[in-house]
Amino acid sequence: MTSIRSVAIVGAGQMGAGIAQAVAAGGYQVMLYDSAGDRVPQAQAVIAASLARQVERGLTDQGAADAVLARITASPSLAAAAKADLVIEAAVEDEAIKKAILAELTPHLGVDTLLASNTSSISITRLAAATDRPERFIGLHFMKPAPVMKLVEIIRGIATSAATYDAAIGFAESLGKTTTNSEDFPAFIVNRILAPMINEAIYTLYEGVGDVASIDTALKLGANHPMGPLELADFMGLDVVLAIMNVLYEGLADSKYRPCPLLVKYVEAGWLGRKSGRGFYDYSGDTPVPTR
Repeated sequence: MTSIRSVAIVGAGQMGAGIAQAVAAGGYQVMLYDSAGDRVPQAQAVIAASLARQVERGLTDQGAADAVLARITASPSLAAAAKADLVIEAAVEDEAIKKAILAELTPHLGVDTLLASNTSSISITRLAAATDRPERFIGLHFMKPAPVMKLVEIIRGIATSAATYDAAIGFAESLGKTTTNSEDFPAFIVNRILAPMINEAIYTLYEGVGDVASIDTALKLGANHPMGPLELADFMGLDVVLAIMNVLYEGLADSKYRPCPLLVKYVEAGWLGRKSGRGFYDYSGDTPVPTR
């Protein structure tokens, strides 16, 4: 098994940028690639701002922050990104898109290159089957925000080798993360529990049991959650929540996983939460305001 020195992140959205920062902070050289050319410089700016906040809070010093940023470079092409020792796919939570990226990556990979997906719900076995190396393919599910959250879910596909699994654990732990092992079932552990809770909170809103503020306050104070479920949904992205619920509903064929119609309507309207400026809260002002 080749030792991991360089890591490529394919996808420079919110998760890709966060993973790039976490990996670079762990001392690795990081290549960041996105098919949308403007996304990588945007991600680098987001990472720079995140590091600046850490410096302001005394969590790191300027020299260390500069070193992290210097270890993240833009990859000119997917073929160049494929030359890393480990490639982490961090594209949108859409199986067809992920499979297309993996199929395009495969011809450019080195013999010993490891492949991972940051999917939060999709079958690792199915994704691995879109590559030429299912034994070297694994799920590395970072939590959002990746530089802060301590957990990485490790998910083995049916063909994932023991050596790949051990390398994945060693890599995640080298970033200061704690790992959990999940079997390859829809949504794994965290989102198998979390997404239905959020979906139920949306049903509670949909049925008029409580308004947005009441539901979030109830869970924050009544269950000691740091964020209310609707606030958390906006943070995750309502499109992501819907995608996870659809994977659960289709994969387990149980009506308890049916996405709430209100969630579907919000996504259809483009109200995706923080990233779009509106979801269960309106983020246009200084303070988020409930929309219901």
